[in-house]
Amino acid sequence: MTGTASDSGHHPPPMTDTEIVRVAQQHQQTGAALPLHLLSPASHPTIISFIDSRCDSPTSSLSVTEYVSAIVYLISQTPENSSLSSLLFSILHSYLRLFYSARIPHDSNSLKIIHLFALHLDRIPRNDLACIVDLLVSNLSLIVEPDDAQPLDLIPPSLDLIRSSDEVQRAGDYVYSVLDRIISSNWTKVLLVKTVSLLRDFSFIDKVRAREFLQKVFAGMEGVDLQDLPSLVYQLLILASKGFNKRDVIEGIVHFFGTIMESKTNSIVRQVEGTVLLHVNFAVKQDPSLGQEVLGLLKSDLGAFNHFTVVVLLSVARVRRLNESSIGILKTAVVTSYHDHKFVRNCMWLPDMLKEECLQTVQRVEKAVTRAVNESNNGREHIVPSIVQFGFVLLESVEESKREEYGNDCLMGTVELGIKMLKTLFEVHDMARNEIIEQCKFRILSLKPEQSIPIIKLLGLLVQSYPYPMLEHVTRLKELLDYFTFMHGQVATSLVTTLLPLMKFSPDLQSYMILVTRKAMFRREETVRIAATNAIIDMLLAEKQSKRDGSDSFQESSSQASSSQQAELPSVMKMGLFQELSGLLQRCLSQQARVKEIMYQGLVKLVLLDPFTAGPVFDFLLPHFRCFYSEEPDFQLAISCCIKSDSGKVCLEEPLDCLLSCVSWILLLQQHGKTDHHLEDSWACFGFSLTQENEAGRTLSAETFFNGLLKIRKFLRNGHLEDFLGQTQDPGSRSLEEDKDSYCALILSGILEVVLNAIAIELENSTDEEKVILEEELLELVDLYESLEKEVCTEKHGNGIKRGIPRSNVQDTQAKTDHNTKEWHHFGPMILSQDRIPFLATSSIYQILLTAFKLLKATGSNISSESQNEGKPLCKTSTCCSKLIAFALKASLRQVKSLPLLRNNDPLKTLIYGDIKVLGPPLLKLVWLLKSGPELDFHKKKKESKGRKSVEDREEQIYLSLICLKELITLSFQSCHLANLIKDLASVTATGNNLENGIDTGLDDDHELILQVEDQLTKDRQLFMEKSIKPLCFELLALSLFRESEVLLDMMLMMGNKLPCKLRNYHGAWAISICKSNTMMNSKTAKNVVALAICLSTPPNDLIVAQDIAAELLKVYGSGESDPVKISETYPIINHSTKSALASSLLQLIESVVLDLDWAVRKLKASSAITQRYSCLDQYGEKVPSLILEEALYSRSEALVNLLSFFVVMNLKDPHAEQLLRLAARFYKHLASLTKLRIAPKGSKQLLPGVKFQKLAEITCKKLTGPLYNFVALMQQNQQENAQGKGIIGRIRRENKCIPDLIFQIEDYEKYLIQLSKVSKINLLRHAKRSTARDFKILDSKKITREEEPPSHESEQINAIASENKSCEEEEGRSDKVLSAESDSVVAAEDSGSESEACDIIVKTKRARTRTSKVVRDSDDES
Repeated sequence: MTGTASDSGHHPPPMTDTEIVRVAQQHQQTGAALPLHLLSPASHPTIISFIDSRCDSPTSSLSVTEYVSAIVYLISQTPENSSLSSLLFSILHSYLRLFYSARIPHDSNSLKIIHLFALHLDRIPRNDLACIVDLLVSNLSLIVEPDDAQPLDLIPPSLDLIRSSDEVQRAGDYVYSVLDRIISSNWTKVLLVKTVSLLRDFSFIDKVRAREFLQKVFAGMEGVDLQDLPSLVYQLLILASKGFNKRDVIEGIVHFFGTIMESKTNSIVRQVEGTVLLHVNFAVKQDPSLGQEVLGLLKSDLGAFNHFTVVVLLSVARVRRLNESSIGILKTAVVTSYHDHKFVRNCMWLPDMLKEECLQTVQRVEKAVTRAVNESNNGREHIVPSIVQFGFVLLESVEESKREEYGNDCLMGTVELGIKMLKTLFEVHDMARNEIIEQCKFRILSLKPEQSIPIIKLLGLLVQSYPYPMLEHVTRLKELLDYFTFMHGQVATSLVTTLLPLMKFSPDLQSYMILVTRKAMFRREETVRIAATNAIIDMLLAEKQSKRDGSDSFQESSSQASSSQQAELPSVMKMGLFQELSGLLQRCLSQQARVKEIMYQGLVKLVLLDPFTAGPVFDFLLPHFRCFYSEEPDFQLAISCCIKSDSGKVCLEEPLDCLLSCVSWILLLQQHGKTDHHLEDSWACFGFSLTQENEAGRTLSAETFFNGLLKIRKFLRNGHLEDFLGQTQDPGSRSLEEDKDSYCALILSGILEVVLNAIAIELENSTDEEKVILEEELLELVDLYESLEKEVCTEKHGNGIKRGIPRSNVQDTQAKTDHNTKEWHHFGPMILSQDRIPFLATSSIYQILLTAFKLLKATGSNISSESQNEGKPLCKTSTCCSKLIAFALKASLRQVKSLPLLRNNDPLKTLIYGDIKVLGPPLLKLVWLLKSGPELDFHKKKKESKGRKSVEDREEQIYLSLICLKELITLSFQSCHLANLIKDLASVTATGNNLENGIDTGLDDDHELILQVEDQLTKDRQLFMEKSIKPLCFELLALSLFRESEVLLDMMLMMGNKLPCKLRNYHGAWAISICKSNTMMNSKTAKNVVALAICLSTPPNDLIVAQDIAAELLKVYGSGESDPVKISETYPIINHSTKSALASSLLQLIESVVLDLDWAVRKLKASSAITQRYSCLDQYGEKVPSLILEEALYSRSEALVNLLSFFVVMNLKDPHAEQLLRLAARFYKHLASLTKLRIAPKGSKQLLPGVKFQKLAEITCKKLTGPLYNFVALMQQNQQENAQGKGIIGRIRRENKCIPDLIFQIEDYEKYLIQLSKVSKINLLRHAKRSTARDFKILDSKKITREEEPPSHESEQINAIASENKSCEEEEGRSDKVLSAESDSVVAAEDSGSESEACDIIVKTKRARTRTSKVVRDSDDES
């Protein structure tokens, strides 16, 4: 218990500083009474002076600390209201004065004293505390080192005491003034860090000052030392959980590390960021709401996407409850950026600034994700599992577009980005490799085939790039191979191909793959056997490729020949896998036909890679070939043995044509400089010893095949159709026999193609005399081929059998529109499967085309006199020439269509397809020649029965030629190897004097336009369109060859879309001139011409052209005020025959525009430019991209309203009327969203709607809304009048859905217009129809009139509008008509997510369901 001294008449004896320290020590032990000297106010100056004196001590820090601690202890033992309380203030003030004057060292002892003072601040009078706070704040500028900020720990408790005291006048204002002084002061980096640590103790701080503190903290963080940043971020995260705005804290941290620190990429910065991520992860675990703010930041603003945002979300993804949300938001951000870029790039009406912004966004996203993965090894190992998960999520999100679509902008795409992430992770982190391989295995087995292909691609890149690390995971790969027989065929084949490079490093894996394929070959499913066959061929090719590259590292498995046998063979002739897999190959010969086809193609690839395998391949195939071919006693080709019947069904057992094609190609390859000394040891691959008996058989294999092909060729040339068909003698029904004949014909046609391919190759290098003989043989075989097609088709159709011979892809072309009664057979050549590789090489087809072209010119010059052809051989007649042309064109189309079937690295691609663009010029020349023949008069010949067949044949040949050209041009857009195709086509000169003169004139007029183009490819396209497509299209339209013209129009549209705007408009004007000058009754051709005119007119001209056409279409359709006309005077293409097709085309255009608007509106919703925009200009004084998008959207919507206004007054019939209503409903929904975005949320300044918005609202109300109500009424009146019509019930049901939805969307749009009118004080509904006249009721059909109720023309004030709608509201509330559930969901969807939904006016829509005797009509009773 502390004692007190009694009053005395004299002053107590003074004490030294040492005595005071001793007294304090003794008091702690004994609790004796305090000396009277300490209690006397007169001694206070002396006591304070001892602090100054001790500062001069050599050990001033310890000396001052000892003394001040003793004094503070003694003061603490006295009552609070004693005289020593004032002494405590004096000591603190003196200590701070000495501290800031640097007389007291700033160390741990000084910090100890500051904390001691903080414990006893409540003893100091509050007014004195204010002086202390003022002293601390006034010396903020002196804080340079961390220890200089020690006294600041006194500020929070001091302000708390002052704020809760009544001694200080207006204590609250004083406290806030102190905070303002701190905010306004100049912060050093030390003061910034200290302030952040103190902010959590300011429990009284308001939101405004809290935000100001945060703004100043983030503004000065760049100057903070790197080692202080983690602790600073940790303190900020604590502030977020203590009441500070979480979004502000997260945005500031992400912006600082993602933007300000973006250029600093050294290892120290990465370590700092890694520590910060750990702090964020820990904070999110403690406060899940903080994690939601992290997710919401990127979800609301894609512009916040940077490398640090990515790693933060990946770190947050480690929290289980936020894992799916974090990865989902990252995926959405990446996919959305790619989708937006693709959309704006292809959307012509969007401004270029927006396109550039979207491109920069997707580039920033790619860069951010890539950097986040590359820097994942610097203190960020905890996010590696999240990166693995995110990478595979991107691989599964296969975009609809192909990789090539991003090539021009150097973008990767989601799949490539995911592959790059996982590949980098596999290289950098050993810990991630097991998980990546395991995930690949799991996803390949569980995903759909199209989704698992990117995973296999990733696995292939890992095998190629990191073979040795992949060897550690062979066990998992073998587990994956165990499911080979259960996989989809394409997946199984791709998996084996992917793992092939690893076989040369792992004999165990090679043996296991052989075991797996051997098991698969014994499965019953054909798809499994096909996959196994592909795997066998791929393994053989991989071994040969490895030997070819000089790195023969393949290890032979345990099943190879014994060492004694191997010693007899030269090392160079060891056949490796071919020997080991010969048993499996032999088994393939007893499998289904498709399995054999794949094997035959594989053997050709094998010989291409290693010509020395030709001998063993011949030896392998010869016994099998002799099952169908024999020379003794007579030549026999047992085609019937290739067919078998089972349970009344006929199927192919042996693809003999594929076998002969395989043998033919190998023989042709041997003739190109290949030596045949390898035949000496051909049998060695099977492990047999060299004997003379085998020697005699070895040398006969290639010769047998060569002689056999020659005899087959001779047999085909000398044979007749009866010699090949009807060979089967099996009893059965007539239908079964005909099916067998059909399959025999298919096999025989394939053999003919093989022979024709050989003849064409010989033709290329033959002399003139030899060419005559070969051409004659060529025509004879083509004639046989055509006879074979005709005979088989006649039998099929004559017996009413629907099962036709499978045809080539040319069957996809459209049937002739003007020859419906005649069936034109688009044979391919005939094939058995759509994915079979052609037997004819591109070079062979090219030679056949040249031959046909030459013969056509020759026959064309002599055909005028029939007498001149008498006595000449068949090969000189026009009939044989026509057959040759038809065959060449069908073969060309088949060649072009099948090109994508082979991979780019497939050896057969070069052999079979070669330089396929060489087909282009001959095809184009053939079109010109066929069209401009001297005896070709389409109109006359069609009327004469004698010339009708010739004319129709030429029409079909022109059509096939154009189809081939179109497909070639399509391929040239997808492959860089065909880039010169257009240049070659542009160099072709038209045939015919008159036509050439016309073309030259057109080119002279357009010469300057072409010279202005700098890009050579664009020049070539423009020249080709001017020289060939336009003249051809004009001529074919004049000849009424509409189907052929449509192909040209499609080609023109394809190339026109690749041209710059100026040239597009030029060609669009040409198409418009066709519309104005041609009167055509073919609806499909007219639709294509109009579509070309609109599509090649760049916005806004496209909708202007559409409006002009719609205006003329209105005249042809008629309206309530005018009768229809038969044909338009301005656009003769619009007539009674084409109006329906053109209306459909324009409605499709409207639908595409509405889809564009849908994206644009969603883009505006995601931007704060409309609802929270304080300035319409950026720092350079230019409009921001969001405002430019908004204005473009208004202009596009206005043009769409003008276009729709023509349709709502037309006498449209179903289904066009129903389609129009649905499109109008969707458009009004977008208008409502746009209007809603114009209404400022609470707390924001309301901006006045712009002029474009007001104009859009005006023309919508005037031109669209009112006429739409009349259109609906008239539509239902017509429905009532045709109540007994076919399908009326279905139409009623559909209209009961679309009409109420349209009414709801209109009134929802007008509801937001009313709200915007109130807050902006601008009447936006002055042209709208009165609300009482917009409602519907059930009326009797006799009372229906087609008169439109006049709209209100008076300009009303905003209050009057609100009052009128309020009264309408009350009246509607009494109605028994309610919204449907569908409408309610629409309202909820529209109104959710907005903070400004306190609507003063709620417009309820009444929906009336039509009955068979009632119709919907405007109500006049409520007016």
